[in-house]
Amino acid sequence: MELNNQVSSIITNIGGSNNVSNVSHCVTRLRLVLVNESLINKEALEENELVKGTFSANGQFQIIIGPGLVEKVFNEFLNQTGAQEVSKDELKNLTSNKGNILQKGIRILADIFIPILPAIVAAGLLLGLNNLLANPGIFFEKKSLLDVYTGWTGFAEFINVIANTAFTFLPVLIAWSASRKFGGSPLLGIVLGLLLVHPSLMSAYAYAENPSEVEYWSLFGWDIYKIGYQGQVLPVIFATWILTWFEKKLKKFIPDNLQLLFVAPFALVFAGLLTFGIIGPITMTGSNWITDGILYLFDVTPVIAGALYGLISAPLVITGMHHIFLGVNLQMAGTLGYVTLWPIGETVTLAQGAAAFTMFFILKQNKKLKGVSLTATLSAWLGVTEPAIYGINLRFRYPFIAVMIGSALGSAFLAAEGVKATSVGVGGVLSFLSVYPEFWSSYFIGMSITFVITVTLTFVFFKTNLFNLNKTKNSL
Repeated sequence: MELNNQVSSIITNIGGSNNVSNVSHCVTRLRLVLVNESLINKEALEENELVKGTFSANGQFQIIIGPGLVEKVFNEFLNQTGAQEVSKDELKNLTSNKGNILQKGIRILADIFIPILPAIVAAGLLLGLNNLLANPGIFFEKKSLLDVYTGWTGFAEFINVIANTAFTFLPVLIAWSASRKFGGSPLLGIVLGLLLVHPSLMSAYAYAENPSEVEYWSLFGWDIYKIGYQGQVLPVIFATWILTWFEKKLKKFIPDNLQLLFVAPFALVFAGLLTFGIIGPITMTGSNWITDGILYLFDVTPVIAGALYGLISAPLVITGMHHIFLGVNLQMAGTLGYVTLWPIGETVTLAQGAAAFTMFFILKQNKKLKGVSLTATLSAWLGVTEPAIYGINLRFRYPFIAVMIGSALGSAFLAAEGVKATSVGVGGVLSFLSVYPEFWSSYFIGMSITFVITVTLTFVFFKTNLFNLNKTKNSL
């Protein structure tokens, strides 16, 4: 079937052109705001060769097409429907009022963290490269590559500086992204982020070691400590919200020709005073409590904590709540210099691909789904799990349950071994590069446990029909 006929079929099975309100797309999916989702014929829709899976979330009906092809489908979709094209951010704004407070809060965190994630992942990969160069025992016995080839030392130092830049100026990245999300000036967000890590302030790391040496500003009897917010997440988000809120208020009553002179200084002073004086100390304390609490759980009961985190990681991705833990990982990377949750939770990425790969052999009769399972496997092992989740594993249920159990057991082992990574890195088969080399053997064992358990359980659940899958088995 030609592309235009396949797209026509998609349009028909979502209720026709008149049922489409707005449309956008991301790397792998069509994102639709529909007038009435009850008009969707999911079974007919998923028989389309273009469609790798469908799901509805946050007021959007999303159709998984795949990287590269999605843009061609999107253009043909617009051509046939005449629907209004909007950006991903605009589409999110259209549906932002849907859902409860928790869902809205998660969407805000996602919209802040996702734009800066490429910089964080790049930094993680470069730190991993530095690990390869500087750690002994990887290429030579008891010696590092730099010990043997000293000419690479300068290059390694240069790589390390680049890698640490994203974490040194993490508040700047967060403030820039948050200001865009909250509708303020990204430039003012950058200035605020730079203010929070200004070199004249006592760094958050130095303050943690010697709090008695901190200096302060005395403002009319109000003593404000000169403490920086290096590596912090929540204080920066709240500070940026205050900045953009006050910026908007000022623009309402200051004439346009005077805004350049007055809006930025007043907004920065107001946000700065509240941040350093009230909001910053409270939220930094709260952030540190969260980090310390998680570390305490993994110190006291690492196996149980790791198993629980691995078990819920897959469902968290579906709900979007995994973005909360992304913030915790960034907080850890910025304040501790390492992360624990990210490498322990990476078992789910491998498991989603393992389950989809197993389904490739189970789906003997359905050639379309065999193709989907294979492409979803490759995508998952390169760090993108959505095609595997929505295209295969959730559709048949039992692979997803196998993913949860396999991830739980693998994560329990990784937590027991105390595996740490330099930062949030790229997911999938290259994730080990961000793990400290001394934990590589434990990491590979934990991932092997996850793979074997996931594959085995997927086959067992299929053969035993444990989850009442007679209908599903007959359709394979």
